[in-house]
Amino acid sequence: MMEESIVYSYRPLLAILCPATAAILILLSSKRPNVRESWTIIAGILQFALVASMIPTILNEGVIKCTFFPTMFEGIAFGFKVDAFGLIFALTASFLWILVSFYSIGYMRSLKEHAQTRYYFCFAIAIFGAIGVALSANLLSMFIFFEILTVSTYPLVIHDQSKEAISAGRKYFAYLLTAGVFLLFAIMMTYYLTGTTDFTNGGIKALAELGPAYKLTMVILFFCFLLGFMKAAWMPFHSWLPTAMIAPTPVSALLHAVAVVKAGVFGIVRIVCYIYGVDLMTSLGLGLALACIAGFTMIVANLFAIAQDNLKKRLAYSTINQLSYIILGAGLLTTEGIRGAMIHIPFHGFMKITLFLCAGAIMVATGKKNISEMGGVGKTMPVTMLAFTITAFGMCGIPPACGFISKWFLCQGALQAGEIVFLFVLLIASFLDVVYFFPIIHTAFFKKPEGVAEEVEVRVKEAPLFMLVPLSITAIFSVIFFLDFILGLNIISMYFYKLVEIAVGNVVP
Repeated sequence: MMEESIVYSYRPLLAILCPATAAILILLSSKRPNVRESWTIIAGILQFALVASMIPTILNEGVIKCTFFPTMFEGIAFGFKVDAFGLIFALTASFLWILVSFYSIGYMRSLKEHAQTRYYFCFAIAIFGAIGVALSANLLSMFIFFEILTVSTYPLVIHDQSKEAISAGRKYFAYLLTAGVFLLFAIMMTYYLTGTTDFTNGGIKALAELGPAYKLTMVILFFCFLLGFMKAAWMPFHSWLPTAMIAPTPVSALLHAVAVVKAGVFGIVRIVCYIYGVDLMTSLGLGLALACIAGFTMIVANLFAIAQDNLKKRLAYSTINQLSYIILGAGLLTTEGIRGAMIHIPFHGFMKITLFLCAGAIMVATGKKNISEMGGVGKTMPVTMLAFTITAFGMCGIPPACGFISKWFLCQGALQAGEIVFLFVLLIASFLDVVYFFPIIHTAFFKKPEGVAEEVEVRVKEAPLFMLVPLSITAIFSVIFFLDFILGLNIISMYFYKLVEIAVGNVVP
């Protein structure tokens, strides 16, 4: 494990307060749309700048701490601790919030959506929760921001206020609040057993020293944590996610790429690497159990995805599958596996948000939601479908998008662990990714629109620039991440990949 120097700073607090402050200003500017949306953009840029300003400290193998006040429980204080792993998630979420905010303006105005002030307010609070999760110093702080994230995204899921949306919201709330009960119980048990809930490199020492008499207790505790992180949508606790696709497309992008589900897998990796630790996970056999859950979810979710005609629902099941790549990487308990898991968090974020933004752009420009209706869309919306194609390739692990890199590390992790079965699971899941993504691309570029018997003059009709530019940027970044790594350009890798190396070095013996 690496020695860390501690820097005390209020920058984590300021970064988290940016969206919270914006939320208040959004409410105060409800009757002035341009001002209201400006607060969202300004807060997003300021937050990302503050998060990025912490990179040099972390690259020098330090951590940034910001503690506010102790609780009634000895050894637990509410506060923040920025380490390499948390900073990876925070950078991803804060940068993508800027792009989704611009996209939301084009989307909400094009469709003349109702309750836009409520939408932007809840969006800001959701990012407040997500960044809070990323920068939390301990389980208690993380739990508080987890529940803020759950409550703030509920109004976004039911935004349409239709009967179907209300029903989806109920399911969403039922699953995630139930998860919160399990998570709180697991946190209380951890404190009872160890006297702390702090995230510790390599795991909490007191937990590892409990001895054989507590083996069953520690196994039960781990599964309570897993149930607490239902936001990761592992099967069979996944059905809330496809149901929540009734929400507006920017919300789906938030759920799948930026905040909710990423917070879930982030939490699982935190438990594996910073509460239990690789050695304890290995001795208890929990790594294998976690990898089996992930492998099952990957295969079954892909089979569900193949059966979906609605584009957003197909992408939803794709998300369930891709999240389990991260869980599998953590479960392998190897250097390469954990590296692949950590890298896949931002890489999947950039690729999946592109896919959802493309789906929303197609819906706004053409009104089409089902894949079977999208014949010829590739010719009328070439920029959108090119971005979709590039990132769909990446989700399948095919260059030139960055998904190839994280899947490569995950495969290396399976070999390093000597688990050939999971190598085959990764390869089969990637093949199934091809099975459900390529027909979308084929339909868009090579099929004629429904009801058109002969070739007609193609008129390009893309979505508004507020929507087109963000999805283009996220697609371009997906390629830049790949090229930077493969060609050794060291444009981004001198920052981003080194953060991953530091994070892996902190948790793997």
